[in-house]
Order: sequence, then C-alpha cells, then structure tokens
Amino acid sequence: MADDNPAPKRPGVVIAGVVPGQSPRVLRAAARQAALAGTDLIVAHVDTTRFVAFEDPDGYVSPSTVDVAGAAAKAALSEVQAAADAALVDAQVTWSVRQAIGDPALALIHLADELDASLLVVGTRKRGLGESLREFLTGSVAARLTHRQRRPVLVVPLGEPLAPDEELVWE
Repeated sequence: MADDNPAPKRPGVVIAGVVPGQSPRVLRAAARQAALAGTDLIVAHVDTTRFVAFEDPDGYVSPSTVDVAGAAAKAALSEVQAAADAALVDAQVTWSVRQAIGDPALALIHLADELDASLLVVGTRKRGLGESLREFLTGSVAARLTHRQRRPVLVVPLGEPLAPDEELVWE
C-alpha cells in the first residue's frame, strides 16, 4: 500500500551573499535561518570583475573578464572562505562557499534559481558618502533582489542605526 503522506520536501538552501571584510553578522544570521529551516547554507561571493558573456543551453557559462583580476578574485574568495570558517565554527548547519560572477544582484538571483534557494540573506552597506553615492548610482543589491525575483530576502543591518535626528547622507 502506498503511503498517502509522503515526507515533506526539504526546503531549498539559504544563500548568504557576502563581500570580503563584511561583518560576520550576515553569516551568523544566514546560518540561523538555515538551521531553523533544516537546510544547508551556501556562502556566495560575487566576483564583479568578470561577467557572463554567454550561457549555453546545457548550462555551461562562458565568463568574460573586464580586467586581469584572477588573483584578486581568488584572494577575495579566500578572504570570504576564512571569514566563513571563523564565523560559522559553531554553526549547526552544513555550509559551503561558492563564487559567482557578474552583477551582484543578478548573479545571486541566478544562483538562487539554480539551487532552488528558499531565502537570500544580504547585509546593508557601510555608512559613508562614497558608499551612499555608489548605492545611489547603481542601486542597492538588497532592493534589486526584492524587486527582481520571487523568494524572500533577509537584509541584515551592519552598522549602528542612525540617531532619530540624524539624516541619511542623500537626504
């Protein structure tokens, strides 16, 4: 006799989009969410010095390089790996590190689609005029993620919150 109540499908992985030097709060928050969901954690770094030139129907991605930055990309991935090793030493989840290429929001969306992720976790940007100007010109990765794909996005604040009477740099 067939079982009318098959085991529930395990939720998709949780993906944490991280950058070198970022606060470990993002990794810890992502690990907590993965543990709560009973799924794995993928720590993703996006190499913005390369972009996808074309993708074959069989899934092979042909990257193109904007700059000769292979060593820099490897160094960034190593830094993200070391940060994950330190931040997730006591994590109760299985995790791994992957590197994607291209625009950060689009690369995370592509990875999430590929892995059927259940949640994306990203951090806010550091405060400062340079970061605010960059966000104004290119847009927030978190905002772009929330508008361009279907899965939930958890945005982890990285800095101290503004005082009630303190204005944002762009206001």
